[in-house]
Amino acid sequence: MALLQWYEANRRDLPWRRTTDPYAIWVSEIMLQQTRVAVVIERYKAFLTRFPDVITLATAEEQEVLALWSGLGYYRRARMLHKAAQSVAAKFNGRLPTSAEELLSLPGIGSYTAAAVASIAYGERIAVVDGNVERVLSRLEGWHTSSREEAGDLRRKVETLANQLVDPAHPGDFNQAVMELGATVCLPRNPQCLVCPLATECVTLGEHRTPPRPRMITQEIACALAVRLGPGRNSNVDEVLLEQRPPSHSVMRDMWQLPVLSEPVVAEEDLRMTVRHAIMQVNYVVRVRSVVESEVDVLTEAGGLRRWVRLEEAAHMALTGLARKILSRANFIAGDRPSTGLVRLVASSAERDK
Repeated sequence: MALLQWYEANRRDLPWRRTTDPYAIWVSEIMLQQTRVAVVIERYKAFLTRFPDVITLATAEEQEVLALWSGLGYYRRARMLHKAAQSVAAKFNGRLPTSAEELLSLPGIGSYTAAAVASIAYGERIAVVDGNVERVLSRLEGWHTSSREEAGDLRRKVETLANQLVDPAHPGDFNQAVMELGATVCLPRNPQCLVCPLATECVTLGEHRTPPRPRMITQEIACALAVRLGPGRNSNVDEVLLEQRPPSHSVMRDMWQLPVLSEPVVAEEDLRMTVRHAIMQVNYVVRVRSVVESEVDVLTEAGGLRRWVRLEEAAHMALTGLARKILSRANFIAGDRPSTGLVRLVASSAERDK
């Protein structure tokens, strides 16, 4: 088949494609949900360095798992991955189920992830349908949608077609080939039809009608950067004040963030930095000001548990992506990408806590 030949010649060299380990493939599929490949690569490597198998992940503390997920966003994925690993350890003797039907019984695994792991790791003949696959097959057949009401019907048509087309001899490669085609050639805008291996069979040959995307909204907030200096005459910043989001919060509960200022407006002379940060459909404009310890309670909103944290500890805590971004731009911790040093810090912290 032309598609499989194209995939063999053009597929990207990604770390999760160099393994047949079902656990590693599962981790990659969870990380890749709603997250760009470029962002996932380093996180994936660091995560597997610290948690190389199901048992290691299952026996870890949740905060440790969240710490290595920090920056990927959608933290519910990490929590459910952790819970699923515990379920695999308890019910399946540490080995991932081999069929999509059994995989669906695990927390946080839906039809997409179950089909991806079952087909790629175990060779089950079942189609994987994500946004890339839906776009490729819709264009191939000339299917269009103009409203969200029509989207559900289209999805069912695509799923039916995908399961008819999946290669029985190479289901994992077929699924990855269609997704790769959508990610690199059959793009949402300006598709590269001249180099597409399916061009001669495609009805659309170009962009197709899709429902309008929800509009992004902008929201302004402000955060307090409160620090303590270490001992000594020329001391540097030694501790930073962090606040844990309450367990009652539906988003990023128990994650650590900077205290939020009561007023989103920060005077120019007090402004430390301005950071832009997107979460789902919201673009946040975040103003950060330095706040002395004696003024923290006066200037900030009451929130969750607060404590002063040494910078070397903060680097491996379960920080929100925004908190990690601000602290790294202030040169208090390493950059947004996890380093081997961060993995060692997390590992050594886990050993100390035992």
